[in-house]
Amino acid sequence: MPIHETDHLGFEAPAPLEHPARASIPDDHPAGPALGELLPDFTLPDHLGRLVDFHEHRQGRKVVLSFIRSVLW
Repeated sequence: MPIHETDHLGFEAPAPLEHPARASIPDDHPAGPALGELLPDFTLPDHLGRLVDFHEHRQGRKVVLSFIRSVLW
């Protein structure tokens, strides 16, 4: 049965907290861009595989962008 442990940030993963991949992230490491920080332009595939240019697609509108922390595979 996998071990699921939740860290001090509330992230749960199927690995012990002492696992090197989880324990090696310093507490002061940024979790992503700061609120209000402009992001560089990037292109990613949508759920159908079509490429979407972030800045072109949103056409100047505000957006909430969520980065999901990956589990250990």
